[in-house]
Amino acid sequence: MACKITIVPFHTLALCVSVLAVMVMLLHMQGVEAQQQPLVKGLSWKYYESSCPKLESIIRKQMEKVIKKDVGLAAALLRVHFHDCFVQGCDGSLLLDGSSSGPVDSEKTAIPNLSLRGFDVIEDLRKRVHKQCGAGSVSCSDITAIVARDTIVLTGGPEYSVPLGRRDGLSFATRNATLANLPSPFVPTDTLLTNLAAKNFDATEVVALSGAHTIGVVHCSSFGQRLYPTQDTTMDQTFAKTLKGVCPTANTNATTFLDLRSENVFDNKFYVDLMNKQGVMTSDQDLYTDKRTRDIVTSFAVNQTLFFEKFVDVMVKMGQMQVLTGTQGEIRNTCSKRNSDNLVISNVVEGHDTESF
Repeated sequence: MACKITIVPFHTLALCVSVLAVMVMLLHMQGVEAQQQPLVKGLSWKYYESSCPKLESIIRKQMEKVIKKDVGLAAALLRVHFHDCFVQGCDGSLLLDGSSSGPVDSEKTAIPNLSLRGFDVIEDLRKRVHKQCGAGSVSCSDITAIVARDTIVLTGGPEYSVPLGRRDGLSFATRNATLANLPSPFVPTDTLLTNLAAKNFDATEVVALSGAHTIGVVHCSSFGQRLYPTQDTTMDQTFAKTLKGVCPTANTNATTFLDLRSENVFDNKFYVDLMNKQGVMTSDQDLYTDKRTRDIVTSFAVNQTLFFEKFVDVMVKMGQMQVLTGTQGEIRNTCSKRNSDNLVISNVVEGHDTESF
């Protein structure tokens, strides 16, 4: 006899334990166990062990204060790392401002990045680290990766090691390249799987990455089309009514939490939301609608340990996308500016000829 899953808005999801236990077991048999990710050449688990041994403790100590003051920055800073890595790799190019001597439109000015915040936190950490370990000691891209890990840990998520040794990029991507490489909140799972397969992520990894939405907020403009002019049939009616209260129109300038059950805690409740038809964005809810990812969502909803294992694996993997190492790129002395830009500014102030630079 088929077991029925009762949808109870804003309450605990009633599950058929026996069926789901078998489902989880089958997923494990198919290779869902956590596996150690290989490291890209040039990265190391102990990269700064000698040159900056207190690096991670400096960042963690300050991040504890930052998150205590504004827990919303956890999701914001995690999102910065995601958006940096998906466009041109994890090279800190997202942190760059447009240059007066070059393109004005940086990655920051692309529509998906206009709501990003926390750049000042990363720059403040860069100053603290360089004060302790010396100018040019640690890259902004490495600091960003460590910060992303700390936001997860400080909101209840898993602790894990971050491979380090990234160098900072010398240029940023165009606005069109940024748009082309960042997953859209409006796309169905079929498109999401296709786009991320091109970046070497499989279905389990895509679902695990989406679990970052267990913290953070989303603007009405990213899901209003699910409410107006007609309600999306894959959305729970009571939940839809609540969202309409937040967003009276599709483009109301307001936000709501991505995870209604535990908005500021990094856990597996996001997947419980999806099983209850309470995912906010199309790209999230469709993970439970699509047969290729439905069982993966279910396995994470009933097994937080499994979700944490897979999330750590894919975070380590994502954090190595197209990284610069060795003599590639540079280690910026200001996260928002290339070192050559700083040289130009310095020489303009001092009245020197800048053409040699």
